[in-house]
Amino acid sequence: MSNSNEKLVEVCHLKKYFKVSKGLLHAVDDVSFYINRGETLGLVGESGCGKSTTGRTLIRLLEADGGEVNFHGENVLSLDKKQMKKFRENVQMVFQDPYSCLNPRLSVFDLIAEPLTNMDEYKRDKKKLDARVRELMDVVGLSRRLINVYPHELDGGRRQRVGIARALSVNPEFIVLDEPVSALDVCIQAQIINLLKRLQQELNLTYLFISHDLSVVKHISNRIGVMYLGKIVELSDYQTIFAAPRHPYTKALLSAIPIPKVGIDREQIILNGDVPSPVNLPGGCRFAGRCPYVTERCRQEEPKLRPVGEGQFVACHLAEDENK
Repeated sequence: MSNSNEKLVEVCHLKKYFKVSKGLLHAVDDVSFYINRGETLGLVGESGCGKSTTGRTLIRLLEADGGEVNFHGENVLSLDKKQMKKFRENVQMVFQDPYSCLNPRLSVFDLIAEPLTNMDEYKRDKKKLDARVRELMDVVGLSRRLINVYPHELDGGRRQRVGIARALSVNPEFIVLDEPVSALDVCIQAQIINLLKRLQQELNLTYLFISHDLSVVKHISNRIGVMYLGKIVELSDYQTIFAAPRHPYTKALLSAIPIPKVGIDREQIILNGDVPSPVNLPGGCRFAGRCPYVTERCRQEEPKLRPVGEGQFVACHLAEDENK
């Protein structure tokens, strides 16, 4: 776990909307957070809450509709094509489905070598390229006997190791991990999580780890942000999130995590009502229609993400009142 207080990535009021037939879909709506050098920020929430869109907009795979993304203090959203090429070397992404993001016509060697062939030092020196590919295979735990096989010949865990090797090939500082283990078996998930933690320590990497599973995020994150309908509703270190959650939505998510011990029960919080449409958002708190503690103020006034403790931020009127 990192002790650095240097903000490598700082996201300020990020917005991303999509035009649909009925209006604008508010995928990411005024999201702000930072990630210190060498740490992992986990971003969790239900499917459709905007967490993956946040990650893709942050590195400009999608163009933002507002806000700033500062990397080393420079606004990424204002970079030109030449500057973006340099930025791409420092920032990479590992995708959710390792099969769909790998070209089935390329071998493992070609897949890992592909990013390197855009760099002059490897274009001119094929021996250096070959050595670098083999080195990356060793780093991510891929046997060299697999160097000439194709994606369909690999299992999910090995395919994801190829994806990680591709991301590491250009020596990035920051990696967005978009649900990197959700398509894998539980035992393989643990192997990939341990690999990512080891790589972070050895290479001083910084992660944004996106997932719908709080129990997975707990094992890799320094801090955790909980998203609901395009907004962060709670942000804190992982210990506080699990020991003393303050937002009703966070409490509901935690109550759904299975306890791996016989005879121990946990009261599960069942959320009634439907998730509002991100195209036709209600006034006030977006969670009001499903919250068991809703008040009239919640329906009228949208809560802001405010500090309620040391390092803990919550967008909830009830949490604010309790903190007074």
